[in-house]
Amino acid sequence: MKILRYFLIFWTLFIGIGALWGTTMMFIDPSGEMWGMEELLYGMQVLPYSEILFQDFIFPGIALFLVNGLFQIITSILLFSRNKYASIYGMCCGIILMLWICLQFYIWDPNPLSNAYFIFGLLEATNGFVLYRLERKKQHKKQ
Repeated sequence: MKILRYFLIFWTLFIGIGALWGTTMMFIDPSGEMWGMEELLYGMQVLPYSEILFQDFIFPGIALFLVNGLFQIITSILLFSRNKYASIYGMCCGIILMLWICLQFYIWDPNPLSNAYFIFGLLEATNGFVLYRLERKKQHKKQ
């Protein structure tokens, strides 16, 4: 069970820090030119309110930070502090990441990076679920 907790901590930190780095990139250069991402803005034009929210990378950066950065980092803190709900939050983080990537599949064609992150989300969600089940089983044995 201890190794599962460490793996879940790894996933939350890996994905959370990666999201924070992506957010930083979007804030440093909202046009995306510096990073070669300007073409990605054209794909976002299929989304609602694109004429307001997706003219640069500020809103996508904020969304990335809130959805995949902050939530993952908070979950890692809960895992370190052995919060009894941390494994459930880890599972939710994985599900949210997979939904995020499904939105990317809707906007752009599948690519190796998005495919990898979808698998990371699946592994994180599965890790959180298995850890939750084992913690619950251990708790029932104590009673």
